[in-house]
Amino acid sequence: MARIPAGPPSQPSPLPDRNQNLLLAALPGEVYTRVQRSLTAVRVTLRQVLQEAHAPLDHVYFPSGGFCSIVTLLEGGRMIEVATIGREGAVGATSALSDLATPTATMVQGKMGPCFAMTVDAFRKEMDRRGPFYELVTHHMQALINVAMQSTACNAVHSVDQRLARWLLTAADHMESDAFDLTQEFAAMMLGASRQTVTLAAGALQKAGALRYQRGHVTIVDRAALERASCECYRTIVKLNRGAPKR
Repeated sequence: MARIPAGPPSQPSPLPDRNQNLLLAALPGEVYTRVQRSLTAVRVTLRQVLQEAHAPLDHVYFPSGGFCSIVTLLEGGRMIEVATIGREGAVGATSALSDLATPTATMVQGKMGPCFAMTVDAFRKEMDRRGPFYELVTHHMQALINVAMQSTACNAVHSVDQRLARWLLTAADHMESDAFDLTQEFAAMMLGASRQTVTLAAGALQKAGALRYQRGHVTIVDRAALERASCECYRTIVKLNRGAPKR
């Protein structure tokens, strides 16, 4: 996967009373004031790679909305999603604390405003304080590991229909909307399935009245029906994320 560089920070981070990233917003005021001095706001675009596989990491990113997909890359260019990160967390937090290369990449999946970027050096320095920032980030990293392990099991044993329903519910939660853009080609890539299989799965969900799909745009019409079509993993992941900072 070719990396689309995030580029240099475009402007100083604003000083909101409450940051749009929920992890940063949960910091005590005096801690946030200190952390904020290490943040810069960067504009990101859809499909932009924020963390490249097997490459050193320069920044940790705190999304302000939308979400990013953590994907495992396979030989031949195929990829499959193993976890998502929205404004409840941070992209690259685990990798920033280790010099080990990661086999995964992280790309922008849902439209979002600016990301708040922090250099790896500044991130490590703040983590070394072992204060509220450390506690929130550590909790987020553990939750992310739990989600990735659940997703691994889900990808192994559940049908594409169930996994598509789970993915759509998760995307809606991150986007905070029941309507968002999604091409079947990209959904197939995230699920590690063929486009034809995803087309059939989406058609079945649409026939059941759970969603409406037209020209790359999805609208969840009956969320309860979509939850019934999903596997148990959606409910499990929601429970795993309950300890995250709240909206």
